[in-house]
Formats: sequence, structure tokens, C-alpha cells
Amino acid sequence: MGNDKRELLDEQIRYYRARAAEYDTTTTPDGDPYAAAATRIRAALRAAEPRGRVLELAAGTGNWTALLAEFADELTAVDASPEMLALKADKIGDPCVRYRVADVFTLPPAGESDVVFFSFWLSHVPASHFADSPGGRVLFVDEGAHVLWREDWVDEGGGVVRRRLTDGTVHRAVKILWRAEDLQARLTDLGWEASVQAEEPFYWGQAIHGRR
Repeated sequence: MGNDKRELLDEQIRYYRARAAEYDTTTTPDGDPYAAAATRIRAALRAAEPRGRVLELAAGTGNWTALLAEFADELTAVDASPEMLALKADKIGDPCVRYRVADVFTLPPAGESDVVFFSFWLSHVPASHFADSPGGRVLFVDEGAHVLWREDWVDEGGGVVRRRLTDGTVHRAVKILWRAEDLQARLTDLGWEASVQAEEPFYWGQAIHGRR
């Protein structure tokens, strides 16, 4: 990994650590106009039945963890932000969920997991990292390409945005806004059997690699 890219990822980690306390109120505010879409996405995830040993990457504050715990025999939630995981543990309160502080970009392959899930993380994965996967079954949800609002771009072509927190600090982060059809085609090109659906501003789906 180049030094510039690693520096950007480190800055992204610092951003989410600093954002932890305000994350829930800024992503799901009162009167959330996208609540109905989120309900449909949760129904799709339940229909996918993420059973067995489940690994949740970039787990954040736990907005999806309780749903995963309904199905998983073992559930491990990983995030680079201990602040996010502390909020998650308080919110979830499930002793069966294991928490691990780690940089997702440096984790070894999740070879012993039956299902890997991540929400609103793929859009923060640099294009150069996209093919780095050992295979298996993956479930995901994220923000896709849309025209409902516009990011504060540092480099739109390179997928780098500028984010400002309520304390006034400014941070850079990766932002790759996939179109559902483009993501599905890309996954297929990489050997995955993928299904991706979209409802602005989100997409969601699953992909299975031939390793299993």
C-alpha cells in the first residue's frame, strides 16, 4: 500500500473515531426520510438469513448488529474505532457478541467465517483494494450513486471527500459511490455470483464466491 493511500486510510479512521459520539444522530435523525427504505433493506437481510459464524466488518455503533445476532451462532463485530464499539456494546447488550478493535484493511482473510457483513463500508474502500478478498458469502448495504445530495469532494475522480464534524474539525475520507449495476458487473468479473438491488440513495445485496 502506498504511503499516500495509507495516510488517507489512517485519516479516515481518525475521522470515524472522532465522529462516534455524533454518528447515530447524524445518520438516522428524527423524521429520517429514508426510514422506509431502511426497513425494506432490513427485511431483505433477514430473508438472507446470515447464520453460522458471522463477521461484521466496520461494525460502527451497532445499527445492524442486533439483526445479525438474531441469526448468527457466533457473531464478531470488528471496527477500528474503540469509541464506536463501546457505544455498540452499550446499545446491543448481548453477551454473545464479541467485539474486536482492528483496522479492517489489515485483517487476515476471514477464512473461518460463514458470512461476512458490512454496512456503509464498501463506499470507503479505495478502488485499488476492491479485489482483495478470499471469497465466501458476503452481505452488504451502502450508499450508492444518487443525486439527492452532493459530497464535498477533494478529488471526485479519485474518490476522496472532505467531512466536517460538529466540533469544526475537517477530515478526509474515501468515498466511492457505486451504481448497483456497475457493482454487480464488477463482482461478476471478479468471479462472484452477485445480486445487487438499489433504492436511492442505497444499494444492498449479497455475493458468493466459488471458494465455498
